[in-house]
Amino acid sequence: MRKIPVAPGIEITIHDEDVSILKGLAERIAEIAALPVQKDKKELWRGVNDLERKTAILIKHDEVPWTEMNINGELDLKTTEKFAQSIETHMRCIIYQWEHMRCDMVIEPILPSWLAVIDLGFGLDIKEEIIEQCVNVETGEAGWVSSHRYIPQIKDETDIEKIGDPQITLNEEISNALHAARKEYVGDILEVKRYGIANPSFTPWDDLVEFWGPQELLIDLIERPELVHFAIKRYSEACSKRLSIYEDLGVLTWDANCYTGEAGYGYTRDLPGNEIDSNHVKLKNIWGHCTAQIFGSVSPKMHEEFALNYELPLMERMGLQCYGCCEPLHDRIKMLRRIPNLRKISMSPWANLEKGVNQIGNDYVLSVKPNPAMFAGVSWDPAGIRAYLEDVFEKTRGCSVEIIFKDISTVNNKPERLRETADIAMDVAGKYR
Repeated sequence: MRKIPVAPGIEITIHDEDVSILKGLAERIAEIAALPVQKDKKELWRGVNDLERKTAILIKHDEVPWTEMNINGELDLKTTEKFAQSIETHMRCIIYQWEHMRCDMVIEPILPSWLAVIDLGFGLDIKEEIIEQCVNVETGEAGWVSSHRYIPQIKDETDIEKIGDPQITLNEEISNALHAARKEYVGDILEVKRYGIANPSFTPWDDLVEFWGPQELLIDLIERPELVHFAIKRYSEACSKRLSIYEDLGVLTWDANCYTGEAGYGYTRDLPGNEIDSNHVKLKNIWGHCTAQIFGSVSPKMHEEFALNYELPLMERMGLQCYGCCEPLHDRIKMLRRIPNLRKISMSPWANLEKGVNQIGNDYVLSVKPNPAMFAGVSWDPAGIRAYLEDVFEKTRGCSVEIIFKDISTVNNKPERLRETADIAMDVAGKYR
Protein backbone atom coordinates (compact mmCIF):
# COMPACT_ATOMS: atom_id res chain seq x y z
CA MET A 1 0.00 0.00 0.00
CA ARG A 2 1.29 3.45 -0.97
CA LYS A 3 -0.05 6.97 -0.50
CA ILE A 4 0.14 9.88 -2.93
CA PRO A 5 -0.58 13.36 -1.49
CA VAL A 6 -2.98 15.36 -3.66
CA ALA A 7 -3.62 18.48 -1.59
CA PRO A 8 -3.34 19.42 2.09
CA GLY A 9 -5.25 16.78 4.01
CA ILE A 10 -6.10 14.79 0.86
CA GLU A 11 -4.25 11.74 -0.39
CA ILE A 12 -4.83 8.73 -2.63
CA THR A 13 -4.20 5.33 -1.14
CA ILE A 14 -2.91 2.87 -3.72
CA HIS A 15 -3.62 -0.75 -2.79
CA ASP A 16 -1.69 -3.53 -4.48
CA GLU A 17 -4.93 -5.40 -5.15
CA ASP A 18 -6.35 -2.37 -6.99
CA VAL A 19 -3.17 -2.05 -9.03
CA SER A 20 -3.48 -5.67 -10.14
CA ILE A 21 -7.11 -5.23 -11.19
CA LEU A 22 -6.44 -2.03 -13.15
CA LYS A 23 -3.38 -3.46 -14.86
CA GLY A 24 -5.48 -6.38 -16.07
CA LEU A 25 -8.01 -4.00 -17.61
CA ALA A 26 -5.24 -1.85 -19.09
CA GLU A 27 -3.68 -4.91 -20.70
CA ARG A 28 -7.01 -5.71 -22.35
CA ILE A 29 -7.30 -2.15 -23.70
CA ALA A 30 -3.72 -2.26 -24.99
CA GLU A 31 -4.47 -5.59 -26.67
CA ILE A 32 -7.55 -4.16 -28.42
CA ALA A 33 -5.70 -0.97 -29.39
CA ALA A 34 -2.99 -3.05 -31.09
CA LEU A 35 -5.44 -4.78 -33.44
CA PRO A 36 -4.91 -3.93 -37.15
CA VAL A 37 -8.58 -2.91 -37.45
CA GLN A 38 -7.85 0.22 -35.39
CA LYS A 39 -5.75 1.62 -38.22
CA ASP A 40 -8.53 0.88 -40.69
CA LYS A 41 -11.15 2.59 -38.53
CA LYS A 42 -8.98 5.68 -38.06
CA GLU A 43 -8.61 5.93 -41.81
CA LEU A 44 -12.39 5.57 -42.20
CA TRP A 45 -13.03 8.48 -39.83
CA ARG A 46 -10.31 10.55 -41.49
CA GLY A 47 -11.98 9.97 -44.82
CA VAL A 48 -15.35 11.11 -43.47
CA ASN A 49 -13.92 14.22 -41.84
CA ASP A 50 -11.93 15.11 -44.96
CA LEU A 51 -15.07 14.87 -47.12
CA GLU A 52 -14.05 11.79 -49.08
CA ARG A 53 -17.61 10.44 -49.26
CA LYS A 54 -17.48 7.75 -46.63
CA THR A 55 -19.82 6.81 -43.78
CA ALA A 56 -18.87 5.95 -40.22
CA ILE A 57 -21.17 4.81 -37.39
CA LEU A 58 -20.77 5.21 -33.65
CA ILE A 59 -22.78 4.65 -30.49
CA LYS A 60 -21.60 7.54 -28.35
CA HIS A 61 -20.51 5.80 -25.19
CA ASP A 62 -20.80 8.78 -22.86
CA GLU A 63 -24.52 9.06 -23.67
CA VAL A 64 -25.52 5.48 -22.91
CA PRO A 65 -27.64 4.48 -19.86
CA TRP A 66 -24.86 2.60 -18.10
CA THR A 67 -27.14 1.81 -15.14
CA GLU A 68 -29.01 -0.53 -17.53
CA MET A 69 -26.00 -2.04 -19.27
CA ASN A 70 -24.46 -4.46 -16.80
CA ILE A 71 -24.41 -7.92 -18.42
CA ASN A 72 -23.09 -10.80 -16.30
CA GLY A 73 -21.37 -8.38 -13.93
CA GLU A 74 -19.08 -6.96 -16.61
CA LEU A 75 -19.38 -3.47 -15.12
CA ASP A 76 -19.11 -4.53 -11.47
CA LEU A 77 -16.30 -2.63 -9.76
CA LYS A 78 -13.64 -4.73 -8.08
CA THR A 79 -11.30 -2.02 -6.79
CA THR A 80 -11.75 -0.52 -3.32
CA GLU A 81 -10.44 3.06 -3.43
CA LYS A 82 -12.63 5.75 -5.03
CA PHE A 83 -9.97 7.15 -7.36
CA ALA A 84 -9.11 3.64 -8.54
CA GLN A 85 -12.81 3.04 -9.12
CA SER A 86 -13.04 6.10 -11.39
CA ILE A 87 -10.25 4.65 -13.55
CA GLU A 88 -11.84 1.20 -13.45
CA THR A 89 -15.22 2.58 -14.54
CA HIS A 90 -13.60 4.38 -17.48
CA MET A 91 -11.78 1.28 -18.68
CA ARG A 92 -14.66 -1.15 -18.13
CA CYS A 93 -16.98 1.06 -20.19
CA ILE A 94 -14.48 1.18 -23.05
CA ILE A 95 -14.04 -2.59 -23.03
CA TYR A 96 -17.79 -3.12 -22.72
CA GLN A 97 -18.53 -0.95 -25.73
CA TRP A 98 -15.90 -2.76 -27.77
CA GLU A 99 -17.34 -6.13 -26.84
CA HIS A 100 -21.03 -5.30 -27.28
CA MET A 101 -21.62 -2.23 -29.47
CA ARG A 102 -18.40 -1.21 -31.17
CA CYS A 103 -19.63 -0.19 -34.67
CA ASP A 104 -16.71 1.94 -35.98
CA MET A 105 -15.23 2.57 -32.55
CA VAL A 106 -11.52 3.39 -32.29
CA ILE A 107 -9.51 2.52 -29.19
CA GLU A 108 -6.14 4.13 -28.51
CA PRO A 109 -3.67 2.79 -25.88
CA ILE A 110 -4.18 5.86 -23.72
CA LEU A 111 -5.56 6.66 -20.29
CA PRO A 112 -6.55 10.35 -20.01
CA SER A 113 -5.23 12.19 -16.98
CA TRP A 114 -7.58 15.14 -16.60
CA LEU A 115 -6.11 18.47 -15.58
CA ALA A 116 -7.61 20.13 -12.52
CA VAL A 117 -9.19 23.09 -14.31
CA ILE A 118 -11.39 25.11 -11.96
CA ASP A 119 -14.02 27.30 -13.64
CA LEU A 120 -16.18 29.49 -11.40
CA GLY A 121 -18.46 30.56 -14.24
CA PHE A 122 -19.72 33.99 -15.23
CA GLY A 123 -21.53 35.19 -12.12
CA LEU A 124 -24.99 33.67 -12.61
CA ASP A 125 -26.10 30.39 -11.09
CA ILE A 126 -28.75 28.06 -12.49
CA LYS A 127 -31.78 27.71 -10.26
CA GLU A 128 -34.04 24.84 -11.13
CA GLU A 129 -36.45 22.19 -10.00
CA ILE A 130 -35.96 18.58 -11.05
CA ILE A 131 -39.33 17.53 -12.43
CA GLU A 132 -38.52 13.88 -12.96
CA GLN A 133 -35.33 11.85 -12.69
CA CYS A 134 -34.71 8.94 -15.04
CA VAL A 135 -34.48 5.86 -12.80
CA ASN A 136 -33.75 2.22 -13.52
CA VAL A 137 -37.08 0.61 -12.63
CA GLU A 138 -35.41 -2.68 -11.71
CA THR A 139 -32.59 -1.39 -9.49
CA GLY A 140 -33.85 2.06 -8.45
CA GLU A 141 -30.52 3.55 -9.53
CA ALA A 142 -30.72 7.10 -10.93
CA GLY A 143 -29.77 7.55 -14.58
CA TRP A 144 -27.95 10.51 -16.11
CA VAL A 145 -31.04 12.22 -17.56
CA SER A 146 -33.67 14.30 -15.79
CA SER A 147 -36.25 16.91 -16.75
CA HIS A 148 -35.90 20.43 -15.37
CA ARG A 149 -37.98 23.50 -14.63
CA TYR A 150 -35.74 26.56 -14.73
CA ILE A 151 -36.39 29.48 -12.41
CA PRO A 152 -35.69 32.67 -14.42
CA GLN A 153 -32.62 34.61 -13.26
CA ILE A 154 -32.70 37.17 -16.08
CA LYS A 155 -35.60 39.60 -16.01
CA ASP A 156 -34.03 42.95 -16.91
CA GLU A 157 -30.72 44.67 -17.69
CA THR A 158 -29.57 44.67 -14.08
CA ASP A 159 -29.63 40.87 -14.11
CA ILE A 160 -27.64 40.76 -17.35
CA GLU A 161 -25.04 43.09 -15.83
CA LYS A 162 -24.30 40.36 -13.29
CA ILE A 163 -22.62 38.40 -16.10
CA GLY A 164 -18.92 38.94 -15.47
CA ASP A 165 -15.60 37.70 -16.80
CA PRO A 166 -14.86 34.00 -16.27
CA GLN A 167 -12.67 33.03 -13.33
CA ILE A 168 -10.61 30.02 -14.39
CA THR A 169 -7.51 28.53 -12.79
CA LEU A 170 -5.35 25.43 -13.25
CA ASN A 171 -4.25 23.65 -10.10
CA GLU A 172 -0.89 22.22 -11.10
CA GLU A 173 -0.35 20.47 -7.76
CA ILE A 174 -3.54 18.44 -7.99
CA SER A 175 -3.05 17.79 -11.74
CA ASN A 176 0.46 16.43 -11.14
CA ALA A 177 -0.62 14.28 -8.20
CA LEU A 178 -3.53 12.68 -10.10
CA HIS A 179 -1.27 12.12 -13.10
CA ALA A 180 1.30 10.39 -10.87
CA ALA A 181 -1.41 8.18 -9.36
CA ARG A 182 -2.70 7.10 -12.77
CA LYS A 183 0.84 6.29 -13.88
CA GLU A 184 1.35 4.29 -10.72
CA TYR A 185 -1.66 2.17 -11.65
CA VAL A 186 -1.23 1.59 -15.41
CA GLY A 187 1.62 3.77 -16.70
CA ASP A 188 3.71 0.75 -17.69
CA ILE A 189 0.93 -0.48 -20.00
CA LEU A 190 -0.91 2.59 -21.34
CA GLU A 191 0.22 6.09 -22.13
CA VAL A 192 -1.10 8.29 -19.33
CA LYS A 193 -1.78 11.48 -21.24
CA ARG A 194 -2.33 14.85 -19.63
CA TYR A 195 -5.74 15.88 -20.85
CA GLY A 196 -7.33 19.29 -20.69
CA ILE A 197 -10.03 20.66 -22.98
CA ALA A 198 -9.88 18.82 -26.30
CA ASN A 199 -13.04 20.05 -27.98
CA PRO A 200 -14.33 23.36 -26.57
CA SER A 201 -18.08 23.58 -26.81
CA PHE A 202 -19.28 27.17 -26.65
CA THR A 203 -23.04 27.27 -26.43
CA PRO A 204 -24.11 30.75 -25.30
CA TRP A 205 -27.80 30.14 -25.88
CA ASP A 206 -27.85 26.68 -24.31
CA ASP A 207 -26.53 28.43 -21.19
CA LEU A 208 -28.61 31.60 -21.34
CA VAL A 209 -31.90 29.75 -21.75
CA GLU A 210 -31.25 28.05 -18.41
CA PHE A 211 -30.89 31.47 -16.76
CA TRP A 212 -33.78 32.99 -18.71
CA GLY A 213 -36.38 30.24 -18.96
CA PRO A 214 -37.39 28.82 -22.37
CA GLN A 215 -40.86 30.35 -22.55
CA GLU A 216 -39.71 33.66 -21.16
CA LEU A 217 -36.90 33.89 -23.71
CA LEU A 218 -39.10 33.10 -26.70
CA ILE A 219 -41.52 35.83 -25.64
CA ASP A 220 -38.70 38.34 -25.10
CA LEU A 221 -37.30 37.68 -28.58
CA ILE A 222 -40.48 39.34 -29.84
CA GLU A 223 -41.38 41.77 -27.08
CA ARG A 224 -37.91 42.84 -25.82
CA PRO A 225 -35.40 42.17 -28.63
CA GLU A 226 -33.03 44.92 -27.40
CA LEU A 227 -32.72 43.14 -24.05
CA VAL A 228 -31.96 39.85 -25.80
CA HIS A 229 -29.27 41.50 -27.94
CA PHE A 230 -27.73 43.03 -24.83
CA ALA A 231 -27.63 39.64 -23.10
CA ILE A 232 -26.14 37.61 -25.93
CA LYS A 233 -23.53 40.28 -26.68
CA ARG A 234 -22.35 40.30 -23.08
CA TYR A 235 -22.45 36.52 -22.70
CA SER A 236 -20.69 35.75 -25.99
CA GLU A 237 -17.92 38.18 -25.03
CA ALA A 238 -17.54 36.29 -21.74
CA CYS A 239 -17.37 33.01 -23.70
CA SER A 240 -14.63 34.46 -25.89
CA LYS A 241 -12.63 35.43 -22.81
CA ARG A 242 -13.05 31.90 -21.49
CA LEU A 243 -11.52 30.51 -24.71
CA SER A 244 -8.62 32.96 -24.42
CA ILE A 245 -7.98 31.88 -20.84
CA TYR A 246 -7.98 28.23 -21.89
CA GLU A 247 -5.33 29.06 -24.47
CA ASP A 248 -3.25 31.22 -22.12
CA LEU A 249 -3.34 28.61 -19.32
CA GLY A 250 -2.19 25.90 -21.72
CA VAL A 251 -5.10 23.58 -20.92
CA LEU A 252 -6.15 22.85 -24.51
CA THR A 253 -5.43 19.36 -25.83
CA TRP A 254 -5.16 18.00 -29.36
CA ASP A 255 -6.58 14.48 -29.55
CA ALA A 256 -8.08 13.01 -32.73
CA ASN A 257 -9.75 10.28 -30.66
CA CYS A 258 -11.97 12.80 -28.87
CA TYR A 259 -15.55 13.47 -29.90
CA THR A 260 -16.01 16.45 -32.22
CA GLY A 261 -18.84 18.34 -30.60
CA GLU A 262 -21.94 16.18 -30.50
CA ALA A 263 -20.49 13.96 -33.18
CA GLY A 264 -17.86 11.37 -34.06
CA TYR A 265 -14.07 11.24 -33.83
CA GLY A 266 -11.75 14.00 -34.98
CA TYR A 267 -9.26 12.17 -37.22
CA THR A 268 -8.33 14.48 -40.12
CA ARG A 269 -5.34 15.62 -42.15
CA ASP A 270 -6.36 19.24 -41.58
CA LEU A 271 -5.62 19.27 -37.82
CA PRO A 272 -3.70 19.96 -35.71
CA GLY A 273 -1.84 21.80 -38.47
CA ASN A 274 1.87 22.25 -39.05
CA GLU A 275 2.31 24.99 -36.46
CA ILE A 276 1.59 23.16 -33.22
CA ASP A 277 3.41 23.17 -29.92
CA SER A 278 2.35 20.02 -28.09
CA ASN A 279 3.07 21.80 -24.81
CA HIS A 280 0.85 24.75 -25.68
CA VAL A 281 -1.98 23.81 -28.02
CA LYS A 282 -3.86 26.71 -29.62
CA LEU A 283 -7.51 27.01 -30.58
CA LYS A 284 -6.50 26.90 -34.24
CA ASN A 285 -5.15 23.38 -33.70
CA ILE A 286 -8.39 21.75 -32.54
CA TRP A 287 -12.07 21.20 -33.27
CA GLY A 288 -14.75 23.44 -31.81
CA HIS A 289 -18.47 23.02 -31.38
CA CYS A 290 -21.34 25.50 -31.20
CA THR A 291 -25.08 25.03 -30.93
CA ALA A 292 -28.19 27.08 -30.17
CA GLN A 293 -30.83 24.45 -29.56
CA ILE A 294 -33.60 26.77 -28.38
CA PHE A 295 -33.45 28.48 -31.79
CA GLY A 296 -34.90 25.40 -33.41
CA SER A 297 -38.19 27.00 -32.33
CA VAL A 298 -37.69 30.24 -34.29
CA SER A 299 -37.19 31.30 -37.90
CA PRO A 300 -33.83 31.06 -39.68
CA LYS A 301 -33.76 34.86 -39.85
CA MET A 302 -34.16 35.18 -36.08
CA HIS A 303 -31.60 32.40 -35.53
CA GLU A 304 -29.08 34.35 -37.58
CA GLU A 305 -29.81 37.69 -35.94
CA PHE A 306 -29.77 36.60 -32.30
CA ALA A 307 -27.41 33.62 -32.38
CA LEU A 308 -25.13 33.13 -35.38
CA ASN A 309 -24.02 36.75 -35.62
CA TYR A 310 -22.69 36.52 -32.08
CA GLU A 311 -21.32 32.98 -32.40
CA LEU A 312 -19.23 33.68 -35.51
CA PRO A 313 -16.35 35.46 -33.71
CA LEU A 314 -16.07 32.47 -31.39
CA MET A 315 -16.19 29.85 -34.13
CA GLU A 316 -13.66 31.61 -36.34
CA ARG A 317 -10.99 31.07 -33.70
CA MET A 318 -11.11 27.26 -34.03
CA GLY A 319 -9.27 25.02 -36.47
CA LEU A 320 -12.42 23.22 -37.62
CA GLN A 321 -15.96 23.75 -36.47
CA CYS A 322 -19.05 21.61 -35.83
CA TYR A 323 -22.48 23.20 -35.59
CA GLY A 324 -25.69 21.99 -34.05
CA CYS A 325 -27.13 19.37 -31.76
CA CYS A 326 -30.88 18.76 -31.46
CA GLU A 327 -32.10 21.84 -33.33
CA PRO A 328 -33.27 21.07 -36.91
CA LEU A 329 -30.90 22.83 -39.33
CA HIS A 330 -32.05 21.64 -42.75
CA ASP A 331 -33.70 25.01 -43.51
CA ARG A 332 -30.75 27.21 -42.46
CA ILE A 333 -27.77 25.81 -44.35
CA LYS A 334 -27.33 29.05 -46.31
CA MET A 335 -26.88 30.85 -43.01
CA LEU A 336 -24.36 28.29 -41.74
CA ARG A 337 -22.24 28.69 -44.87
CA ARG A 338 -21.08 31.97 -43.37
CA ILE A 339 -18.92 29.95 -40.94
CA PRO A 340 -15.53 29.86 -42.73
CA ASN A 341 -14.11 26.80 -40.94
CA LEU A 342 -17.32 24.78 -40.73
CA ARG A 343 -16.85 21.05 -41.32
CA LYS A 344 -19.80 19.22 -39.67
CA ILE A 345 -23.52 20.01 -39.50
CA SER A 346 -25.88 18.15 -37.20
CA MET A 347 -28.91 16.45 -38.73
CA SER A 348 -30.99 15.78 -35.61
CA PRO A 349 -34.04 13.49 -35.40
CA TRP A 350 -36.17 16.58 -36.01
CA ALA A 351 -34.37 17.65 -39.19
CA ASN A 352 -35.60 16.85 -42.69
CA LEU A 353 -32.66 14.78 -43.86
CA GLU A 354 -33.60 14.86 -47.52
CA LYS A 355 -33.77 18.66 -47.53
CA GLY A 356 -30.50 18.80 -45.61
CA VAL A 357 -28.76 16.58 -48.16
CA ASN A 358 -30.06 18.73 -51.02
CA GLN A 359 -28.67 21.85 -49.36
CA ILE A 360 -25.34 20.39 -48.17
CA GLY A 361 -24.29 17.84 -50.77
CA ASN A 362 -20.70 16.92 -49.93
CA ASP A 363 -19.67 20.40 -48.80
CA TYR A 364 -19.83 19.38 -45.14
CA VAL A 365 -20.08 16.21 -43.07
CA LEU A 366 -23.68 15.30 -42.35
CA SER A 367 -23.80 14.28 -38.70
CA VAL A 368 -26.98 12.18 -38.59
CA LYS A 369 -28.54 11.54 -35.17
CA PRO A 370 -31.18 8.75 -35.08
CA ASN A 371 -34.05 9.25 -32.64
CA PRO A 372 -33.11 7.54 -29.34
CA ALA A 373 -36.78 6.89 -28.64
CA MET A 374 -36.35 3.74 -30.76
CA PHE A 375 -34.63 2.12 -27.76
CA ALA A 376 -37.04 3.20 -25.04
CA GLY A 377 -40.37 1.52 -25.72
CA VAL A 378 -41.86 -1.72 -24.48
CA SER A 379 -41.91 -3.06 -28.03
CA TRP A 380 -38.73 -3.56 -30.01
CA ASP A 381 -38.56 -3.17 -33.78
CA PRO A 382 -35.18 -4.20 -35.25
CA ALA A 383 -36.73 -4.40 -38.73
CA GLY A 384 -37.77 -0.76 -38.38
CA ILE A 385 -34.22 0.21 -37.39
CA ARG A 386 -32.84 -1.60 -40.41
CA ALA A 387 -35.34 0.15 -42.69
CA TYR A 388 -34.48 3.53 -41.14
CA LEU A 389 -30.74 3.04 -41.67
CA GLU A 390 -31.24 1.86 -45.25
CA ASP A 391 -33.27 5.01 -45.87
CA VAL A 392 -30.47 7.17 -44.39
CA PHE A 393 -27.86 5.51 -46.60
CA GLU A 394 -30.06 5.90 -49.69
CA LYS A 395 -30.71 9.59 -49.03
CA THR A 396 -27.07 10.39 -48.30
CA ARG A 397 -25.43 8.69 -51.29
CA GLY A 398 -22.49 10.77 -52.46
CA CYS A 399 -22.14 12.53 -49.09
CA SER A 400 -19.68 12.29 -46.21
CA VAL A 401 -21.76 11.02 -43.30
CA GLU A 402 -21.44 10.00 -39.68
CA ILE A 403 -24.35 8.27 -37.97
CA ILE A 404 -24.22 8.87 -34.23
CA PHE A 405 -26.50 7.02 -31.82
CA LYS A 406 -26.64 9.36 -28.82
CA ASP A 407 -28.85 10.82 -26.06
CA ILE A 408 -29.87 7.28 -25.12
CA SER A 409 -31.44 7.77 -21.70
CA THR A 410 -32.96 4.29 -21.48
CA VAL A 411 -33.12 0.98 -23.34
CA ASN A 412 -36.03 -0.19 -21.17
CA ASN A 413 -33.57 -2.43 -19.29
CA LYS A 414 -32.82 -4.34 -22.49
CA PRO A 415 -29.07 -3.78 -23.03
CA GLU A 416 -29.07 -6.28 -25.88
CA ARG A 417 -30.89 -3.66 -27.96
CA LEU A 418 -27.67 -1.69 -28.42
CA ARG A 419 -25.76 -4.81 -29.41
CA GLU A 420 -28.43 -5.73 -31.96
CA THR A 421 -28.51 -2.16 -33.30
CA ALA A 422 -24.74 -2.16 -33.73
CA ASP A 423 -24.92 -5.44 -35.66
CA ILE A 424 -27.72 -4.14 -37.88
CA ALA A 425 -25.94 -0.84 -38.52
CA MET A 426 -22.70 -2.51 -39.56
CA ASP A 427 -24.55 -5.00 -41.77
CA VAL A 428 -26.40 -2.22 -43.57
CA ALA A 429 -23.24 -0.11 -43.86
CA GLY A 430 -21.44 -3.00 -45.48
CA LYS A 431 -23.88 -2.87 -48.38
CA TYR A 432 -23.35 0.83 -49.07
CA ARG A 433 -19.72 1.62 -48.32
